[in-house]
Amino acid sequence: MNDPTKNKHLIYFLAALSIGMLGASFAAVPLYRLICQKTGFGGTPQVGLFNVELPKDDHYIRIQFTASTHRDLPWHFIPKQHETTVKIGEPKLVYYQAENRSHRPIIGMATYNVSPDKAGIFFGKIQCFCFEQQRIEPGQIVDMPVLFTVSPDILKDPLTKDLKTLTLSYTFFEYTQ
Repeated sequence: MNDPTKNKHLIYFLAALSIGMLGASFAAVPLYRLICQKTGFGGTPQVGLFNVELPKDDHYIRIQFTASTHRDLPWHFIPKQHETTVKIGEPKLVYYQAENRSHRPIIGMATYNVSPDKAGIFFGKIQCFCFEQQRIEPGQIVDMPVLFTVSPDILKDPLTKDLKTLTLSYTFFEYTQ
């Protein structure tokens, strides 16, 4: 026979499980982003200054910059310089530029990546336009700064110590709420 207490417990368990899974689905994207920023997983750059000792010798690395937009975003988005050479461990400021080519204000949000992926953990962004939504008015051109550094620890890792070039890539999407 059916035990009503047993059925009631099963219903409570399934309801709690459903609510828990719904909550986990909403938390998945922010948690994944946080894990990537903390570990450099998938080429995601670190956020903030590195607290490490600078190398005794001068070591430099070439950084290339790329930019793209989602096909539905009517912006022209480019790096103001296509590459630079930076001293490992020292901050460097570069700019990207975006122009809204539509007849309406648009809010955009950028995603970013460092390649090769294994170098993402050593690339630290101190200040970046990608941390915030960017509202650009029709016809407006905006310069967007990125202040970054490459950790001297890149020279200690056997997978990255011989790297000569890194690429910092941004893609803008229209932000919709």
